[in-house]
Amino acid sequence: MIEWFKSTAQPAIAQFIFAHGAGAGSDSDFMQHMAKLISEQGVDVGLFDFEYMQVAKQTNKRRPPERAPKLLIYYEQVLTKAQPDLPLFIGGKSMGGRMASMLACSTEQKLSGVIAFGYPFHPPGKPEKLRTDHFADIVCPFLVLQGERDTFGTREELLTMEMPKQPLITWLPDGDHSLKPRKKSGVTELQNRGAAALSAVEFIKQQVEMC
Repeated sequence: MIEWFKSTAQPAIAQFIFAHGAGAGSDSDFMQHMAKLISEQGVDVGLFDFEYMQVAKQTNKRRPPERAPKLLIYYEQVLTKAQPDLPLFIGGKSMGGRMASMLACSTEQKLSGVIAFGYPFHPPGKPEKLRTDHFADIVCPFLVLQGERDTFGTREELLTMEMPKQPLITWLPDGDHSLKPRKKSGVTELQNRGAAALSAVEFIKQQVEMC
């Protein structure tokens, strides 16, 4: 159920259960690379596929995500496989990050924090349809790693956006929904991924030290 990227800086200080986005599973380049980057800095990273993605891979046919309640039930089941002796952080890319933030409002598991890479604050082109109502119910620290040009929530949009509770946000220069910048920005995709991983690990370390 979980593919572990074990810390190469033993012993691990925490674990991060990392959910994929709507269109690409845990074997995508982004998920695999980010798990590797984070695990190299002292955090065990666990990847998994939601059930609809498992079926898509088995049949070699793309499938849309299941409804949030079913995704949350499966995510909760995955957390039962977490390592009992390490602080638990959850999160994900895009939809996976949204599911993690919603799960943090209801799970009985003790969570040390939530981390979202490219949070889908609203559907592209529909800034009025916010997906932030549950933020007020997230009881643990919440970090968002967002590209400045993310069509699901740009830096400019978030400056004027009212939320029930503001998450911590790290902005990745000129990044899109996958943190990828344009060539003219002078920043590379690898630099943004590295900066995002470093920010995530620093957040984890801060929360662990406070416990």
